[in-house]
Amino acid sequence: MIDRGELLRKLALNMARFSGLGALAARFTAGSGAILMLHRVTRDPALPSGINRHLAITPEFLDAVLCEMKTLGFRFVSMDEVPDLLTAPAGSERFIAITADDGYRDNVTCALPVLEKHGAPMTIYVAPALIEGTIDLWWDVLEEIVYRSDRLYIDTAKGRMAVDASTPVEKVRANVAIHDYLTTELPEEEQRRVIRALAAASGVDHARPSRETLMTWDEVRRASRHPLLTIGAHTLHHFNLKRLSEEQVRREMSDGVKYLEIELGQTPRHLAYPYGYETAVGAREARIAAELGFATAVTTRHGVLYPAHAGHLHALPRISINGRYQQVGHIKTMVNGVTTPLANRGRTFVTV
Repeated sequence: MIDRGELLRKLALNMARFSGLGALAARFTAGSGAILMLHRVTRDPALPSGINRHLAITPEFLDAVLCEMKTLGFRFVSMDEVPDLLTAPAGSERFIAITADDGYRDNVTCALPVLEKHGAPMTIYVAPALIEGTIDLWWDVLEEIVYRSDRLYIDTAKGRMAVDASTPVEKVRANVAIHDYLTTELPEEEQRRVIRALAAASGVDHARPSRETLMTWDEVRRASRHPLLTIGAHTLHHFNLKRLSEEQVRREMSDGVKYLEIELGQTPRHLAYPYGYETAVGAREARIAAELGFATAVTTRHGVLYPAHAGHLHALPRISINGRYQQVGHIKTMVNGVTTPLANRGRTFVTV
């Protein structure tokens, strides 16, 4: 099944590159720097459906991206440096900060050697409930459930929902339908129960993705002691914050910090909002993050950084280093800000 949105985005990226319009536009759109967002860095193949292939890139691609960033004149910095760099005088050296969400083991086994080669720091955002296994990597579990099933049944408040998953095309549609149900109709606290019931009915081990791909606490502790790595907060349960009450949001953020303090003996200064898109984080969440004392907080909104972001440190956009766009030229176009208005209804300056 062709993802027409992905196809159109790639056509736009190639047009910007090959027409020369990207280089011309970059004179007006390039900002102070950018924050890159990773998830997995691995050579392991995804399931044939490839639903979650956007979450993984190869170590070789990461190496090529970092080589290109240096060629373009970017300096690699930590998230600790970002607030001060945003207030640097005009004409200062442009910078790149690297981040990774969720605490995947390959951030250390596969990404870290590349980072060491380039002397590039990285902040890894960790949600304790994911590390503990009390919350599942449900998007990976769902992909395997759909891959192994021809038909699925979900008991909902509106009655039993039957989902066809008999062909490759229907599997894509089934994944989208169940994903939408889990993230828009079902309360966040109920996702685990439903996904585990589906897994049991399909003969899928719901704990396997977390067990095989996420770091253990011992591994997180070792990562926190590496001079290039910083552990940031990712809330306690990795819930969609915009779907929670203000009290719940504050508790998710503060309890996530407390848990990391207990496990690591250090207080995380930086936050990544779970999911981070428009329906998952807004002005309320940014205000609470600021009130709780985080130095920065990042979204998944697509965009580069400008000096004005110094006034929006808890609503910083990022550039996704995405498994569907593993061409260095694409990333070059993105970090120059050319794609920011395309992804944000014409806006170049992106917050929440």
